[in-house]
Amino acid sequence: MSKRDYYEILGLSKDASQEAIKKAYRKLALKYHPDKNQGNKDAEEKFKEVSEAYEVLSDSQKRATYDQFGHAGMQSAFSGGGFKWSDFTHFDEFSDIFSNFGDILGGFGFGSDIFSGQSGGRRSGPRRGADLQYELDIDFKEAAFGTEKRIEVPRRESCTTCKGSGAKPGTKRTKCSACKGKGQILTSSGFFSISRTCDRCGGAGEVIETPCTKCNGYGLVRVTRNIKVKVPAGIHTGNRLRVQGEGETGQRGGNSGDLYVFILVRDHPIFKREGYDIICEVPIGFTQAVLGAEIEIPTLDGKAKMRVPEGTQSGRVFRLRQKGVTRLDGHGKGDQFIRVKIETPVNLNKNQKTLLKDFADACGDNVNPLSKSFLEKVKGLFK
Repeated sequence: MSKRDYYEILGLSKDASQEAIKKAYRKLALKYHPDKNQGNKDAEEKFKEVSEAYEVLSDSQKRATYDQFGHAGMQSAFSGGGFKWSDFTHFDEFSDIFSNFGDILGGFGFGSDIFSGQSGGRRSGPRRGADLQYELDIDFKEAAFGTEKRIEVPRRESCTTCKGSGAKPGTKRTKCSACKGKGQILTSSGFFSISRTCDRCGGAGEVIETPCTKCNGYGLVRVTRNIKVKVPAGIHTGNRLRVQGEGETGQRGGNSGDLYVFILVRDHPIFKREGYDIICEVPIGFTQAVLGAEIEIPTLDGKAKMRVPEGTQSGRVFRLRQKGVTRLDGHGKGDQFIRVKIETPVNLNKNQKTLLKDFADACGDNVNPLSKSFLEKVKGLFK
């Protein structure tokens, strides 16, 4: 293998991002792929070369070692002292790169079993059912206290006519003659073999000569099920509930998938939530703030009484412990915070305005310490 600089091989600078590295590899791997350049040994070597560069530069630890020590630091990174396909650890990225180029590359299916002898071919067997997703809207109090909901979920279940086999009753599946029951067909391409899914059986290793008329040979039929979902207290928008085994039915003896319920909590007209705490804003009158008063406030449990001390300023926050939302782990509750907002009197008649003016004149500055302090600070700025 040539010892060209890995960054040079991919046409990148040393400060290239991971996104740029993957993009460069995608482009060059497609260009030099042996199946697209049959019989071209130079292309095969370049394909291996760019893959080695990608293996190193896409791994943060290997990249750091290479940046510091160069190729000398890679001697222990690869088995046998040099890069082999058994060292290629990015099969998922490789599948992503070539998944859209099936027609160009001769119809081969690329995946984690592309290199024969590295991860093996796929075998027919039990297939787990697909997972399902459902978005559930609940109201604010249901999220706070927990609830049970029944939801209608469309899904595919085992066909009752053929018992999920896909074959017409009285008949059975037979071994695929094209792949000899393996589900995969190996095709030699340059210096490695490519495994592709058998076209005849679709990778199952078996074929149905006489399909079931109810499910058309698929083994599954679509139904709608009414499922009970237990929503725990303290849940929040974005939380996900897993209902095990309520996804689609598996095939060939495979387990059923799961149902994932995504929670969306509707807004409340009064309360807002921060974590497990509840926040609300309560208006109080001018005289209540000045003289103090016992006011009625809303809580999740209903109405409650709270004492507002005399001289309360607008924006002051009061705390009611253990009046918030139940924690998901069941250990206690959050608190409720009440922010008071003093209402300015409006629509006053002449007599009321006169009384207020007389009141202000009688009070002077001593009853407004915040305003007095602010004015003193302003005066200090212009001295």
